[in-house]
Amino acid sequence: MSQTQLLLRGGTVHDGLGSPSRIADVLVRGDRIAAVGVGLDTSDAAVVDCSGLLVCPGFIDTHAHSDGVPLLDDPQPFKLLQGVTTEVVGNCGMSFAPLTEAAAAEFSGLYGELAPGISIEPAGFADFCDRVERAGPTNNLAFLVGHNTLRLCANGTDDELRPGALERMQRLAADAFDAGAVGLSSGLIYVPGTYSDTDELADLAAVAGVYGRLYTTHMRDEGTGIDAALDEAFAIGRRAGVRVEISHCKAAGRSSHGRGGAIVDRIARARREGIDVLGDQYPYTAGSTVLSSLIPTSAMVGGVETMRRRLGDPAERARFRALADTGGSGDGLWREVTPEDVLVIHHRDAASVGRTLADLSAGREPWDTLCDLIAADPGAMIVLHLMSEADVRRIMSDPLISIGSDNGPPVGMQHPRTWGCFPRLLGTYVREEGVLTWEEAVRKATSMPARHFGLVGRGVLRAGAVADVCAVDPQTVGHRGTYLEPAAQPTGVPLVLLGGRLVVRDGAFRGERYGHVLRAGRA
Repeated sequence: MSQTQLLLRGGTVHDGLGSPSRIADVLVRGDRIAAVGVGLDTSDAAVVDCSGLLVCPGFIDTHAHSDGVPLLDDPQPFKLLQGVTTEVVGNCGMSFAPLTEAAAAEFSGLYGELAPGISIEPAGFADFCDRVERAGPTNNLAFLVGHNTLRLCANGTDDELRPGALERMQRLAADAFDAGAVGLSSGLIYVPGTYSDTDELADLAAVAGVYGRLYTTHMRDEGTGIDAALDEAFAIGRRAGVRVEISHCKAAGRSSHGRGGAIVDRIARARREGIDVLGDQYPYTAGSTVLSSLIPTSAMVGGVETMRRRLGDPAERARFRALADTGGSGDGLWREVTPEDVLVIHHRDAASVGRTLADLSAGREPWDTLCDLIAADPGAMIVLHLMSEADVRRIMSDPLISIGSDNGPPVGMQHPRTWGCFPRLLGTYVREEGVLTWEEAVRKATSMPARHFGLVGRGVLRAGAVADVCAVDPQTVGHRGTYLEPAAQPTGVPLVLLGGRLVVRDGAFRGERYGHVLRAGRA
């Protein structure tokens, strides 16, 4: 089918701005929306019948970990099949660049499961973006530069900053913004970002502010200490003069259940006080992270091998258990979950995958099992049940919260959000539960993140916008994936256009890699 002119006929058009939907045609010419309306001159256009479908801007995933996915040998359409045309990657402080040789080795040891099947190599930020562009993304990627990555380059895994380390991080951040990074991300429960203080983060975020880019944060605490963590994020936004994105908003841990409303109320209050802050969320009660997030970050000072030695020492193991039981900031998530809540999804010991920590302990002390698992594979990944359904719904319903899957790469066992976040939102929480209207759900997945992340020309259906478009069947959209069998293909997304090219038709990927790296400050 010709990509010169394409008419999406008779669908229920959602403009992405939250306006009431309407029956209309969408005319695509080249890589742009030419017109939206009725009675259009379409004599030269190829026609696709969209009657009964919702025609929307392509969805924007505000929080993804697909940085290395384009480097896999085969194209990976797992996001296109959800209607997602753009992902924001480099989240939680973990961008794949810039990395020195030493930093790449440490990153690989700590977070290598974010890149199964590819090598994590030393590279400058611009060079890595060029490598991804050459490989050919399946959908568009907008890169953040990660604070953890910058700190590994400038300071290794030390907790205290060395002389000149902050200045080096600022220079590397500026290089990344020159190369098109859309913002700075932090992951303040992860090594080495957890060792930073507010001054360090504000000084780095100020560099993003000079470029008009934003600051996104996986906060220091999403449970009992969330008030202080939010205050820190707001303070960084105020001091640095930057937009702020609170990543994967949640009330994490049993002791924090019921606080979802208080979290979004605090974000709204910060906005009234002049801070341009929004949040994002995935529509699940379980999250996913590295197994080492359960233990105190002080165990990891000095790097992976030092951590292994500490965890093998019974006295040190007992000391870390005492810290973990207190559950203070930096002391890990151990106190917030039970062994039954922790499901191993990636580990070098394949026999551990798909089993809970309780099952793997088999009558043994679960803390000892945990320490042994981490020592054997410091980059092991887990799904963990942390949130209440009532909090998920309360946060989701707030107009200041967009959608971010927090996916891992589509390799092996992952959280089901990797394959089904957006269809689940639409099928379960819009059609079945009525937590959101269709118009509001589409706004949260399109124009809202496009504005906040500076993705010009995307997130709306109107003349002149980039022709990233998806069509959704409101009767069938959904995802059947489970935590034990997560990789089911979603249903109800029959058509996706990427830059005007038809990349999904009748729910099937057509095989071409037409995505690009979207670089801030570039035409």
